[in-house]
Amino acid sequence: MAVERIHDYTATVSWIGAHAGATSTYAGYSREHTIAFDGKPTLRGSADPTFRGDGSLVNPEELLLAALSSCHMLSYLAFCGLEGIEIVSYVDRAHGMMSETGGSGRFVSVVLEPKVVVARREHVDRARALHGAAHEACFVANSMNFPVLHKPSVSVAVANANGA
Repeated sequence: MAVERIHDYTATVSWIGAHAGATSTYAGYSREHTIAFDGKPTLRGSADPTFRGDGSLVNPEELLLAALSSCHMLSYLAFCGLEGIEIVSYVDRAHGMMSETGGSGRFVSVVLEPKVVVARREHVDRARALHGAAHEACFVANSMNFPVLHKPSVSVAVANANGA
C-alpha cells in the first residue's frame, strides 16, 4: 500500500495597484499585484490585457502554462537522468487555449512542444518515449481538468551526430 505524503505550499499575493485608485469602477483600478514565495524573488503580475491588465507583466494564465511546462520538463529530466540519457538542451514553447463564455473562462487544452537534444543517437527513441512517463508523473498536469498534450521532438547534438 502506498503511503500518502502531503506537500504544503504557500504563496502571498498582494494587490499593489491601489496607487491608481480604489475599485470604485471595473475600468478604474490597476490589476497590478505581487506574488511572493518565502525566500524567493517576488514576481510582479497583472491581468491579461483583455481583462484590463498590464501586458508587460505576467498574468495568471501564463503562470499556469509555465507551471505545466516546468513540471513536465522536471519530470522528464528526472526520468532521463535515471536512465542515463544525456540531455544537452530542452526548450518548450507551450501553448494554452482558454474559452470564455458569459464572463467566466476555463482552459480547454494545453500543448507542450518540447524540443530536446540528446548527446547520443541511440537515445533518441527512448528519450522520445519518456515524455509519456513524464506526463503521467507530472503533479501539475495530474491536477488539471483539461487535456495537457505533448508534441515533443528529439534530435541529436551536432557535435555527437555519429552517436559517440
